[in-house]
Amino acid sequence: MWFNKLLTIASIAVIGMLFAFPAAGVEWNGGAVVGYNGGPGGTANLMASKLVEGFPIALRLGVGYTAVEPGDPADARRIFINNATNGTPEERGWRWDYRFDLTYPLTIWSMQGLFVSGGARYSRHTSNFSFVGGNEDFDVTSNQWGWGLGLDKMLRMSSKTDFVFTVGVDYYLSAKLEGHDTSYDQGGEDVNPREDFAYADADEAINQPGFVFRFMLGVNYRFGR
Repeated sequence: MWFNKLLTIASIAVIGMLFAFPAAGVEWNGGAVVGYNGGPGGTANLMASKLVEGFPIALRLGVGYTAVEPGDPADARRIFINNATNGTPEERGWRWDYRFDLTYPLTIWSMQGLFVSGGARYSRHTSNFSFVGGNEDFDVTSNQWGWGLGLDKMLRMSSKTDFVFTVGVDYYLSAKLEGHDTSYDQGGEDVNPREDFAYADADEAINQPGFVFRFMLGVNYRFGR
């Protein structure tokens, strides 16, 4: 999709700008948060602020891992493999997400340490289904672009360390679902589809992210002096 390509170009351009700034003028922060992100998970962050004198917007990169509900194993087997029903189903799901945010400080009722953030998202989702005794073990994957908004509240713990509370919501665009030797595409360009199944059936069976709500806690550390 043209939107995915535009997001890719914009993200690469802005990330390139981050490393183009003189290192001496940049304040670096790093940290990690854990909590709920569509499932239990955590995110590691690196943020650069004071990029230009008088410029309040900071740039933040993040990488996260989340354990998620994978979907319906029986439907996934029918849609991606075959109509067999033997074996005891076991399933698990996980998602790696990559985040780029612009953050801006807010002052509300003289409250300090409050930031609003927004930017691009990228998700690599995997649903694994195993049928013990049925000789089937397969992954269904999707790679999705999206965007998100959030609020961060930082509470000073020491001269270099803050306690962080973050809330937000991300939205991911639907993407091609691939499993075994089959894939279903939202544009109808399916590969080796089973029976008369279509993308809507695969999307319903697999719990790839759409709207994702975040409630996370963690620690932020300021590098340098």
